[in-house]
Amino acid sequence: MSHSKIPVGGGPRVAALGGGTGLSTMLRGLKYYTNNLTAIVTVADDGGGSGVLRQDLGMPPPGDIRSCLQAMANAEPIMEYLLDYRFQEGSLAGQSFGNLFLAALNGISPSFDQAVARMSEVLAITGQVLPVTNENVNVVAEFENGTSVTGESKISAFKKAQNCRITRVHMQPEHPAPLASALEAIRRADIILLGPGSLYTSVIPNLLVDGVAEAITQSHALRIYIANIMTQEGETEGYTLSDHLKALFAHAQPGLVDLCLANSTELPSHVVERYRTEKAEPIQIDREEISKLGVQLTCQHLADEKDMGRARHDPVKLARAIMDLIEGHCVRTWTDSGIRYIREK
Repeated sequence: MSHSKIPVGGGPRVAALGGGTGLSTMLRGLKYYTNNLTAIVTVADDGGGSGVLRQDLGMPPPGDIRSCLQAMANAEPIMEYLLDYRFQEGSLAGQSFGNLFLAALNGISPSFDQAVARMSEVLAITGQVLPVTNENVNVVAEFENGTSVTGESKISAFKKAQNCRITRVHMQPEHPAPLASALEAIRRADIILLGPGSLYTSVIPNLLVDGVAEAITQSHALRIYIANIMTQEGETEGYTLSDHLKALFAHAQPGLVDLCLANSTELPSHVVERYRTEKAEPIQIDREEISKLGVQLTCQHLADEKDMGRARHDPVKLARAIMDLIEGHCVRTWTDSGIRYIREK
């Protein structure tokens, strides 16, 4: 996107919760429509380079946070290339410079969220990125056959071995304390977005931090679930869109979201076949079941058609669709605290 479309007043106050590539992709588009953008990011990852730093340094995993910071950055392109650089050999092989940079900031900062804030300043990001908690947390997944596994990175392989669905996930330790500024961002938001991203390891973990689900449920903001384009091997094989919503509600409460935004772009057959080999498929949109949940469904062309080797959201299309929903369901008004976007009942 080549130019800003931010309205007078800085745009709607958006709180976007999630993790992984889905959240960062959405943020790349949204930063051109609002300055009032807050990404609230899960810190339950324990795999890859982030997992190594977490184990070695006792810090929260930096990977998802770093991806969101990059997505919202207004720094020179060389800085993004630098943060993305992964060492190819030696003891740092596979580790990204961006993760190491954030780890170094964490070492000189009083807390992880303050390290994130300092990196935000270096990258001159639009809005803010917040870890949902500063605590050292792990995701525990429980399955239909009564088994369970601890650790986000272990869930996929364990699920495939058990060959049954996940029934619920919870945090270890239970009831981690939220970052106060994350709860405040949810309370102040005009719009709350959940997803896109891995259902059980990126989106739901945010809801398991004390007070987060309650703050979303009690909010008067427009609350939107951004559906994934595909099911995910090792998490949601065979899930319909209503199954995703039911899982969200089961880990919070019914009425968590008002709207669901889903992709309607038909994927090329070779893309579908490629994902089928990975036991993934386009998410079936079961409209009647979604309606029974009290959720309004909107389908738009959201897939990135420039990269049809993969099924990914186009950040520009996704951001525009979200803004269209805001314009269609909210009234822009002046208040004592500035311009607000009030949800129409």
